[in-house]
Parts: sequence; structure tokens; C-alpha cells
Amino acid sequence: MKVIGTDGKEYTIESEANLSSADLSKAHLRGANLYRANLYRANLTGADLSGAYLSDSKLNEADLSNADLSGASLSGASLTDAYLIRADLRGTNLNSADLSKADLTDANLSEAVWNGETVFPEGFEIPEKSET
Repeated sequence: MKVIGTDGKEYTIESEANLSSADLSKAHLRGANLYRANLYRANLTGADLSGAYLSDSKLNEADLSNADLSGASLSGASLTDAYLIRADLRGTNLNSADLSKADLTDANLSEAVWNGETVFPEGFEIPEKSET
């Protein structure tokens, strides 16, 4: 799958893609396979990533503010220092994800799943524990 970013560049969306610093704000990536993709510092504000497969991806310092990640798989993903402000994480798989230092202000985590290996930011009030 190819998309044109807000920056005018063409990006190939596939597993293990290198999308470091890509501007994919408001991109329609519903159900995309981004397994083990490098999305370091990517701009994904307002992007539709619902149902996307982002397991084991690197999303460190990525901006996912206002993004729709409902039903996505972020298992094993690294989201250290990521911005998830007002992100829709309903039903998202966060098993073994690293969210240390991530900004989850007003993020919707209802029905999201995580396990004992999921790392949340220090001081974050974790909703009732969910495991699957």
C-alpha cells in the first residue's frame, strides 16, 4: 500500500517499513500491516489506524494525538515518549507494550487489553487491569 504524506512524499506502508519522521497526519491506514515498522518521531496526528497491526513496531517519540487506534494491535510495541493525547485506544491490544514516558492525556483506554509486561508511564492512573 502506498500513501502520500502531508509532506508530499510517497510512503510504502508494509511490515518492517522505515517510516521514521514521516508526516502521515490524518492518513487513512485502517487495517494496515505495520508489523515491526520503524515509526520513530512519525507524525500520525489524527490518523485512522483502526484495526492496524503495529505489533513490535517502534513508535518512540511519535505523535499519535487524536489518532484512531481502536481495535489495533500494539503488542510488544515501543511507544516511549510518544504523544497519545486524546487518542482512541478502545479495544487496542497493549500486551507487552512499552508506554513509559508516553503522554496519555485524555486517551480512551476502554476495553483495551494489557498484561503484566505492559509498561505504563510513571504516575499514570491505570484503569482496572485487563488481561487476555
